[in-house]
Amino acid sequence: MQFRISSAWREIPSLGWWLTSVAFLGLSGFIVAEEFPRVANVKDAPPDNRLIIRSVRNLVEEAHISQSKFDDELSKRGFELFLKQVDPLKSYLLQPDVDEFRKSEELLDDMLLKNNISFAYTVYKRYLQRLNEVSPIIHELIDAPLDFTSEEYIETDAKDMTYASNMDELKDRWRKTIKLNFLSARADGDKDEDTREKLHKRYRTYYKTRSQTDVYELLEMYLTALTSALDPHTSYMAPREKDNFDMHISLKLKGIGATLRPDDGSTIVETIVPGGAADKDGRLKVGDEIVGVQQDDGSPVVETLDMKIDDVVSMIRGEAGTKVKLHVKPKMGGERQIYEITRAVIKLEDSAAQSEILEHGQKPDGSPYRIGCIKLPSFYLDMEGARNNREDYRRTSADLEAILKKFNESNVDAVVLDLSRNGGGSLPEAIATTGLFIDYGPVVQVKDYNGQTQSMDDKDKSITWRGPLIVKTSQLSASASEIFAGAIQDYQRGLIVGDPKTHGKGTVQTLLDLAPALFGAGATKPLGAVKLTIQQFYLPDGRSTQLEGVAADVILPSMTAEMDLSESDLDHPLPMDRVRAQPHKNYMMVDSAMKQQLQQQSTSRILANAEFEKLLGRIDAYRKQKSDKWIPLRESDYMARRKELRAEKEEEEQLDPKAERDKVFVDNFYNKEILNIAVDYVKALQTANKLVTK
Repeated sequence: MQFRISSAWREIPSLGWWLTSVAFLGLSGFIVAEEFPRVANVKDAPPDNRLIIRSVRNLVEEAHISQSKFDDELSKRGFELFLKQVDPLKSYLLQPDVDEFRKSEELLDDMLLKNNISFAYTVYKRYLQRLNEVSPIIHELIDAPLDFTSEEYIETDAKDMTYASNMDELKDRWRKTIKLNFLSARADGDKDEDTREKLHKRYRTYYKTRSQTDVYELLEMYLTALTSALDPHTSYMAPREKDNFDMHISLKLKGIGATLRPDDGSTIVETIVPGGAADKDGRLKVGDEIVGVQQDDGSPVVETLDMKIDDVVSMIRGEAGTKVKLHVKPKMGGERQIYEITRAVIKLEDSAAQSEILEHGQKPDGSPYRIGCIKLPSFYLDMEGARNNREDYRRTSADLEAILKKFNESNVDAVVLDLSRNGGGSLPEAIATTGLFIDYGPVVQVKDYNGQTQSMDDKDKSITWRGPLIVKTSQLSASASEIFAGAIQDYQRGLIVGDPKTHGKGTVQTLLDLAPALFGAGATKPLGAVKLTIQQFYLPDGRSTQLEGVAADVILPSMTAEMDLSESDLDHPLPMDRVRAQPHKNYMMVDSAMKQQLQQQSTSRILANAEFEKLLGRIDAYRKQKSDKWIPLRESDYMARRKELRAEKEEEEQLDPKAERDKVFVDNFYNKEILNIAVDYVKALQTANKLVTK
């Protein structure tokens, strides 16, 4: 079966997505929990897997930008990536297991040609065997007395670790891991009995989750390991993951409007989405336990104890207007309740553009500068609405245009656009959003596997915001964020502030839904989708953001800049190159002298700021701890190290967006410095007679 990508096949291109780990209760579900057989309970893959494998292989080989065929080299890469997915910390498989598997290291490409994934089942069933053997040992070690006075160390970098040679060695590795968990908890002030209970719960939950892996999850893991051998962003999405992707990029879900989390075999309500069906119903509360789910077709209730969270979600989600009965054990106590809730379409406003106007600094007349701040977590687009040509479909550019018009009406002096946690999204929306700040011209160039380069331009000659623009970025700013920031920089239209560089993802992916592609638009059985790297993108000046990202004009010290979060830290990234520059307008609102001046002014403030001084100290400590791959397990040594270095906590705090979820521009010393830079920028433009007014 051969494939050619036609325009009818293509979804709207996307440029990367940071998917959350929380399971949303939404979207139209095709498959319910009982239709997913567990890997542990089957000998062979389902019949439709062969069709999926053949389709994925052909699509990748024909349309991937590298035009590579699966060969022995890709087989070896895929082998390593699959083992990393199955046992990332080398905590369960033994070296003899891996030695046995390695005999097939160069054969996975040959198996793929035969639509054969028996190797995946061989590896995962052995992993499940080790999981069953190791889990009782873990709980035994949690309850056993531990010696915190002996001098010993634990290795922390899985890349440098070897697999344990036998069960005795693996047990000792787990003893050290449990010991480290207790030391970390003690350093946080937790009592040992509480830690013991938490660890039992943590590893019971892990065991249940991994042992319930279904055949489509394994298919996704294995095919993604093979496709990711070409580049980190080419993958296979099983039907459930495809639904989750659609939800995130459209900012809509169809369901009750809540998120769930697993808790030692139970299903707990994590959040209630404002304005959603559950919120309007009012009975379901955060912290409630969902113990059963019942459809409105008269089928019996399905108990959820020890059920995987994804399976609970798939039973609850469904089309707007349908009903579901939730059997709930309230957090506040009392008898089991039954809540019948009508599913609805819920908009995820927390992921949409949000804005506020802040007053900062002082103008010569004594009045404050007014800074319009926008938080943009993603470049989102309602794909279904766009395909159906709905006039009011949700998209980033329309939301930002409305915000910028309000800023104009409110006499804002400068705009700060926060892309520091924006991992990408829709390519068309990145282009359209750039067009709000320039009149017309090339925004991004894309090169396909034939080496042909095409310029994608903003053709709308209107400009919504003409004034000073500051773009806040970080190493978490990826893909579509980099297209926007890079175009603004090439046009000298605004100032880029933040980490030394952005993430460095310079490739374009398209999402191909397999069922319609194979059987036409009327296909109903979901087969998942292929996320395929088909192009590399370049900025108007011809440079690619691949690996190198977009450099900041004014650099601020930051913990995220020190973390291994960039494209170059991923396995097998594509190389960086250049294409010919495209002619475009130069707005001359930034030049090298101005950037140098603004950097010097900012650095002077930073050196005199006590909060930044503390941050610089933590950054130095973080660098030191990152370079130290061994952690002491003698309590006195561990506590002395912990007092000096707290890198793990720093990383958790930097990567956890919960503290910022309800705020547009958090009031902290870092953001205040960005406001200072914005004021300096306005003054510099005034001095240079380059300040543009609406």
